[in-house]
Amino acid sequence: MESMVDFRTLFDGIYQGKKVLVTGHTGFKGSWLVYWLKQMGATVFGYSLSADTQPAHFNLFGADISECIADIRNQETLLEYFTKVQPDIVFHLAAQPLVRLSYADPVGTYSTNVMGTLHVLEACRHTASVKAIVIVSSDKCYDNREWEWGYRENDPMGGYDPYSSSKGCTELLTASYRNSFFNNADFGSKHQVLVASGRAGNVIGGGDWAADRLIPDMVKAAAVNNSVFIRNPLATRPWQHVLEPLSGYLMLGWRLLERRVEFAQGWNFGPAPESNLAVKDIVTLARNSWSDISIEYSTSPADAHEANLLMLDCSRANKLLHWKPIWDIHATVEHTIAWYRTFYKENSLLTNADLNNYISDAKRKDAIWTR
Repeated sequence: MESMVDFRTLFDGIYQGKKVLVTGHTGFKGSWLVYWLKQMGATVFGYSLSADTQPAHFNLFGADISECIADIRNQETLLEYFTKVQPDIVFHLAAQPLVRLSYADPVGTYSTNVMGTLHVLEACRHTASVKAIVIVSSDKCYDNREWEWGYRENDPMGGYDPYSSSKGCTELLTASYRNSFFNNADFGSKHQVLVASGRAGNVIGGGDWAADRLIPDMVKAAAVNNSVFIRNPLATRPWQHVLEPLSGYLMLGWRLLERRVEFAQGWNFGPAPESNLAVKDIVTLARNSWSDISIEYSTSPADAHEANLLMLDCSRANKLLHWKPIWDIHATVEHTIAWYRTFYKENSLLTNADLNNYISDAKRKDAIWTR
């Protein structure tokens, strides 16, 4: 049941009145982050390309923010916008986020994910107001050995496909800038900036219409009474609702703005182990929530390599950052499918309801960021 939440007290009220720049604000995760930040009283600025799906979550809820619609690869325009905005903190989410698209456009993937991140870090380096930077990465940044246990933050970076490799490069680049220009040992004397990165698993939730993603493909087909072909039904992923990693990113931002040097490092944000499920299990849960979903399993051989097994070890975030997931896999899928079902059947959004319910559940679990 949705209840009213006092947003401005969350994360010890750190975001109220802060100037927050979000790159990739028109995307799926970026749009949810903008919505949450606005509710907490932050002054939000966005830098991104226009939303590349129709519909798009950011356009649907109509956030009233200052934005620059431009390419992250345009270094001059990006720096001009940073100089104009003078943000206190930057959340960098702008990316080419799809594995299969990275095979079709490897150059675009690397230039966006690697050089785009470089441009953001350079813009931060030349903007005196910036005190905290959170670089959003991916669980696919790790050198995936198809292990049956989760990857830890000190495991090697890697990546088989161009997307995964680009995220490994992003992490190496971020670490290099932290060492070279924002070194933790020099914080407070030679510079005033702390840099962290967040690595999330397979994120689902309402408002994602990207191609070649399991939930969007299923609900788009259900909305027009079609079946969808599912590939790799046995592939296992760490499924989580979009609000879960966002709470982690916001916790990182909170601690960095408090000048807590020990949090300026890389962090995994994944679900509890029981939420690491095969694609076919997620399909079953989704169909339980919306009977219109109809699927067929593809018998065609895969046209591009994708990992079959990938999990995260989130012990560091659990023990040191005191972050923990709030929704189990059943609540995650139920909220996600209900969002789409309500959108298609009733032409209304559950974004506000989902956020309120998530925070209310976090309070009941005594999440540190709700105290």
